[in-house]
Amino acid sequence: MDYRIEKDTIGEMKVPADKYWGAQTQRSKENFPIGGEKMPLEVTYAFAHLKKAAARANHALGKLSATKADAIARACEDILSGDLDEHFPLVVWQTGSGTQSNMNVNEVVAYRANETLAGEERVHPNDDVNMSQSSNDTFPTAMHVAALMELDKRLLPSLDQMIATLREKEERFQDIIKIGRTHLQDATPLTLGQEISGWRAMMEKSKGMIVESSRHLLPLAIGGTAVGTGINADPTFGSRVAQELESQTGYAFQSSDNKFHALTSHDELVFVHGALKALAADLMKVANDVRWLSSGPRSGIGELTIPANEPGSSIMPGKVNPTQSEAVTMVATQVFGNDAAIGFAASQGNFELNVFKPVIIYNALQSIRLLGDGIQSFNDRCIEGLEANLDVIEGFVSRSLMLVTALNPHIGYEKAAEIAKIAHQEGWTLKESALRSGYVTEEQYDEWINPEDMVNK
Repeated sequence: MDYRIEKDTIGEMKVPADKYWGAQTQRSKENFPIGGEKMPLEVTYAFAHLKKAAARANHALGKLSATKADAIARACEDILSGDLDEHFPLVVWQTGSGTQSNMNVNEVVAYRANETLAGEERVHPNDDVNMSQSSNDTFPTAMHVAALMELDKRLLPSLDQMIATLREKEERFQDIIKIGRTHLQDATPLTLGQEISGWRAMMEKSKGMIVESSRHLLPLAIGGTAVGTGINADPTFGSRVAQELESQTGYAFQSSDNKFHALTSHDELVFVHGALKALAADLMKVANDVRWLSSGPRSGIGELTIPANEPGSSIMPGKVNPTQSEAVTMVATQVFGNDAAIGFAASQGNFELNVFKPVIIYNALQSIRLLGDGIQSFNDRCIEGLEANLDVIEGFVSRSLMLVTALNPHIGYEKAAEIAKIAHQEGWTLKESALRSGYVTEEQYDEWINPEDMVNK
């Protein structure tokens, strides 16, 4: 392999000749051979937005020439195009401040900028690309930018589609009366549409909580530099960068009111991920409901049918399994685990800095990605094809003993319970047991026991 020699304050390093990174990136690559989890490219792209905004702000402040600022901006745009992805090789398991990933971006931007400058001026990764900044304020800024953009781009559109699909099913199945279940036991009737409306409301409520919590990502740490005091940065630098970022992304970013908090605390991401965990909990419930209600087809509940997307067994011909439900419930369990990791990592701020930043953003972005992809797949390959098995549903309603609940106001709880108990013991229908009890006449039974009157549509 061909190498070139790059230098940093520690000394010389051999760097692959075809790579844009420098000595500090190479040191990190060699010093942290831990796992295969790479720093998410979403963080790199957020850094590209940030470095471009910083260059513009520094130029406006008279600290950076127009030539250098433009070259940095063009290099950042090249990163955002995805053309330079191969030049960001670092793993998550590195310095807890994310310094090496910040320097990876600085070095790649400087290298690419110098290619385009062709000797006019030379861009330095620290003095120019990192001007007025520290890893301690840039990395948490990139964390917020990446998380907010991914929520908006990847998760919320999928969630909106699932909400729309559930609403369509809710309306289509609104008049199908079925037996409700509580404690996994038969309960009073409701409509299938009503049952699905609960699923739809869960998704809508979760979306609202995610949107609300994501607003707390708008304040940024930028401008705090090393410990929150803003050393080596103009007092207006943070607000100028936030304005530039808003111009680039459309999000109303602002400079945090308290940079000491912004560097050492990540409670905003804990809060946002709590909303993601709530969504995961709701998804777990919906997916489990779907697989229970579609269980069978002949020895389970079988009230719903799901799409036959692939053979369900390597040995049992004709078997169809609820694979989409299984996939999305596994996603939910991963999100629960990520939430525990994020919560613990965020609790580890010491003095002026939290040094668990990479693992926090890695897990947060993984949750967003998994939830977005999982919801989309679950919607497209399961929920959209969900159908009601009317024969099974009607059969369960006709045999239900819990219809006896409608007799309570007329003959009292104890007599109604006696009717249901005897019907179950003797294998009688509810009507047969009621008439044999002598507590009601056939005319009264037919008037009082009407499933349509019990669902309050």
